[in-house]
Amino acid sequence: MHRSKQKITEFVLSKKVVWHVLDGHLGFVEDKSEWKGTDIVFEFAKKGNKTEVHFKHMGLVPAYECYNKCSNAWGLLVRGNLRKLITTGKTQPSPW
Repeated sequence: MHRSKQKITEFVLSKKVVWHVLDGHLGFVEDKSEWKGTDIVFEFAKKGNKTEVHFKHMGLVPAYECYNKCSNAWGLLVRGNLRKLITTGKTQPSPW
C-alpha cells in the first residue's frame, strides 16, 4: 500500500530529526510519488519533567490527493504507536 525511502538530513541530539523522502510509492492515490521530496520532522522540547514532541510533514499539502488520509494516519501513528513506544518502551502493533 505504501513504502518510502528516507534519508536523515538533520539530526540534533535530543532536539530534532528530519527525514527527507528520497522516493515513495502511495498505492491508494493516482500520483504514487506525492511524498517524494517532502520532509518528515520530529522536534523535541523539555517541558518540566516531560518531553514534548512536535511532528510536521513538510510538503504534505492539502492540494495532494493523500493529504486527508495521510494526515489522519500520521495522527494515529504519532498519538498512538509513538506515544505508547515512548511511554512503555515497547513496540506497538500496526493500527491497520
